[in-house]
Amino acid sequence: MEGWDPNTKSALTKIPLLLTKAGPRDGASWTQRLKEEYKALIAYTSMNKSKDNDWFRISAANPEGTRWTGKCWYVHNLLKYEFDLQFDIPVTYPATAPELELPQLDGKTHKLHLNMVLLSNLYSYYSILEFKEINSVFLLSFSGSPRFGIAHALCLGLAPWLAAEIPILVDSGMIKHKDDVASASES
Repeated sequence: MEGWDPNTKSALTKIPLLLTKAGPRDGASWTQRLKEEYKALIAYTSMNKSKDNDWFRISAANPEGTRWTGKCWYVHNLLKYEFDLQFDIPVTYPATAPELELPQLDGKTHKLHLNMVLLSNLYSYYSILEFKEINSVFLLSFSGSPRFGIAHALCLGLAPWLAAEIPILVDSGMIKHKDDVASASES
């Protein structure tokens, strides 16, 4: 976790690690993994709300828990920019991370896809390393099984991406606040 800001480190250590190594094809084990995912998401959401840093809402869009949809937002210059968030859980999950999508930003930045693919690549790598560091033990038997889940991907991937990119996209005029768009269409 070297090089991460203290807030990210603090948030990450408070999100429960996942214990069940299962993907969508694993039946009852997948159901258990989904329960753990929800517990981690609830913990992360509760932590964010307690710090007045609420920035996303997601839920499974199908009963199998393989399609997720929701909203995420970022406040810049006291204006809230809200985006749809969607992703599918890969069949090889948790070894392969989901690719988080923000459809409204598609084509607005070449970095979006690149960053989310990098997140997918880093997810598997860091989930092994950080699991060891967070617990201060070497759990070599778990080295092939990521213990990070959806909440960790949001914390480590989407949150910093929004903080870095949304101000640039707003300042460059690539995205406009919904009130600016509404007033422009009225005139």
